[in-house]
Amino acid sequence: MNIRDWALITFTILVQMSVGAFLVLGVVHFFATRKAGMEEADRMSDYALLALVPVLFLAFVASLLHLGNPLNAYRAITHLGTSWLSWEILSGVLFAIIATVFAFMQWRKIGSFTLRTIIAWVAAVVGVALVYIMAHVYMLPSQPAWNTLSTPISFFVTTLMLGALAMGAAFVANYAYVQKKNPGCADAQCTLMREVLRGIATAAIILVGIEMVVLPVYVATLATGGAAAMASIKLMVGPYLALFILRVVLAFLGAGVFALFLYRNASSPGQEKVLSILAYSAFFVVLAAEVIGRFMFYATHVIIGL
Repeated sequence: MNIRDWALITFTILVQMSVGAFLVLGVVHFFATRKAGMEEADRMSDYALLALVPVLFLAFVASLLHLGNPLNAYRAITHLGTSWLSWEILSGVLFAIIATVFAFMQWRKIGSFTLRTIIAWVAAVVGVALVYIMAHVYMLPSQPAWNTLSTPISFFVTTLMLGALAMGAAFVANYAYVQKKNPGCADAQCTLMREVLRGIATAAIILVGIEMVVLPVYVATLATGGAAAMASIKLMVGPYLALFILRVVLAFLGAGVFALFLYRNASSPGQEKVLSILAYSAFFVVLAAEVIGRFMFYATHVIIGL
């Protein structure tokens, strides 16, 4: 694969992770507000929210590298009536703008809480639509390895799993920062962090379970999909078999084993250092698994007729 293909992998992974992180952060902020009040909820989530902005920026830089001539990028939205790709670009830009505006307003506490909540909901809806549209960009009759239900399912699993584990890593980093800057509020933040990490670990375990069910169903579907689909299977179990196995092992390790230990250690106070190691490990291991999975998504597709 050339650099333009890697740019596409980077774009799709980072955008989906950003959407998932935004959704998870919204749920966490709601939970934390009910549990400890608005001030503690903001203290837990504001810096994590700001971290999404540079991630989105990197995602769109990567998308420009995929283009033959980045200066012509604006032309890609001129076919909204016929092209899922045009809708992907439009919804991606809208999500990035609305999420960035919300992050700035939330950080500076601009506008009322109601106004910020409305903007957050709009960003969340656009983000979900973006992932749905991204999946349909690839669901083409000429691409049997992509044109299955596993494509939208896997895209949404990646969105939620990476988003959740990214926020888990962000929350332990934020707790370390809060503990250093303001030890007086660290106890409340520690309690929130542990409860949130239990929820994130539970979600990761459920999502990797879905992934492990979808994968064999996907392979079985390809086995009955004709010559091009069978050619994709041969690539998976031939030159890419080692990567296929590695991807499964890493996903199970990060979102299964590490997440289980994360849940168990988050159930008791005094394990903050262990929680940090587990949260970071789970995120980076699953990120590696998803990058490998997205690489194979592009590397093993075979076009009908070629």
